[in-house]
Amino acid sequence: MTEHPSPSKLGLTDAELAVHPTVFANDVLKDQVIVVSGGAGGIGRAIAWLFARLGAHVAVVGRDGSKLDALVAQLAERHLKASAHVADIREPDAVNLLFDAIWAAQGRVDSLVNSAGGQFPQPAIDFSVKGWNAVINTNLNGTWYMMQAAAQHWRNHKHPGSIVNIVVVTTHGLYGIAHTIAARSGVIGLSRAVAVEWAPLNIRVNCVAPGAIETEGWNVYTPEARAAYPRSNPMMRVGSPWEVAEATAFLAGPSAKFITGETLTVDGGGQLWGETWTTGKPAYFGGDDK
Repeated sequence: MTEHPSPSKLGLTDAELAVHPTVFANDVLKDQVIVVSGGAGGIGRAIAWLFARLGAHVAVVGRDGSKLDALVAQLAERHLKASAHVADIREPDAVNLLFDAIWAAQGRVDSLVNSAGGQFPQPAIDFSVKGWNAVINTNLNGTWYMMQAAAQHWRNHKHPGSIVNIVVVTTHGLYGIAHTIAARSGVIGLSRAVAVEWAPLNIRVNCVAPGAIETEGWNVYTPEARAAYPRSNPMMRVGSPWEVAEATAFLAGPSAKFITGETLTVDGGGQLWGETWTTGKPAYFGGDDK
């Protein structure tokens, strides 16, 4: 019988992120400034660690100052450069002030990684207006405010830029989070449109679409749903935040300087495989959920 790799524990610790092997050279992003929203979260945290290890100054953005400060302190212990910035990306004025502050402090921004977001599993028929708006405002509107503010600053400073938006796989069955499918589909569409509009400004825009990536965010799903995720792709395992981080570094950095308007899927082939039910598969479709 074939043995499949077993899932790791939830997320990666800072100690693990500090030494995890990478395919990139240590100074490939030397002297660059990277803005990472949701930088204290599972995927965002891995991105922050990788980009800092590659020589960049990482400006981590979020709403919880204590978590951001703790991350920056962990990076500083390894002599890596980072700064913490508390901002609500759902507020366009706050986003503009954020970029003003980073430009004033660092003198430049080279890349933006939009990793902030969130959702909760629930049948779409039961979404409340508040629940729907909460996901759309963060995952779609907040991402757009960050994209537009970054692009306007690059245009005004006549500086090239790169945006990578962390989305989800929208091209196969992913059920129980229709609100985030709607929001992330919008981000993918936006990215493709502005990749053309902003090409004359030397701004590239791409997306990374993770599949089943094991982070602390999994805690919102039932144990039964989490147990099914390793079977959601033909590689029969879950992904690591580090695998998403390396895909992001590829698209954000000079390795992808002739790539724009693309979505890189990191899901172990899951989009070719079948369906994922975050709320339990209904008995109508042959599942156990009543």
